[in-house]
Amino acid sequence: MTSQTLDAEIVLNKSVECTWNFYTKPEHITKWNTASETWHCPSASNDLRVGGQFISRLEAKDGSMGFDFEGVYDEISQFQLIKYTMTDGRNVTTTFTQNSDQTTTLRNVYDPDTKYPLEFQKQGNQCILNSFKKYVESF
Repeated sequence: MTSQTLDAEIVLNKSVECTWNFYTKPEHITKWNTASETWHCPSASNDLRVGGQFISRLEAKDGSMGFDFEGVYDEISQFQLIKYTMTDGRNVTTTFTQNSDQTTTLRNVYDPDTKYPLEFQKQGNQCILNSFKKYVESF
């Protein structure tokens, strides 16, 4: 495991409570959890509690590839923080910050994968957060 971490961040024109709900509920996760328009998330489950598991199925729309994104929750502070460990041992911390102008900053800090270039991973995570922002702000 490398000591370096990567991060991605967005600011949403929504309350922290709204942002939290869209980020954690499976019926919403399946609508935004993709890095590109050529992929989709056909299923998601989320047991949002310490020790609970989550899994999202991510697939290319043409059926050429897919994988399960999954992990176990280590720490949860409602409307503020989610920490989890992915099945490969990498850690992720997601923070939700209510800003004074009623916007919310969502930030992911995560251990990089050793198989892919760091910039590729950073861009992918940023694309997923951008997809989340687009989805949430459409309501």
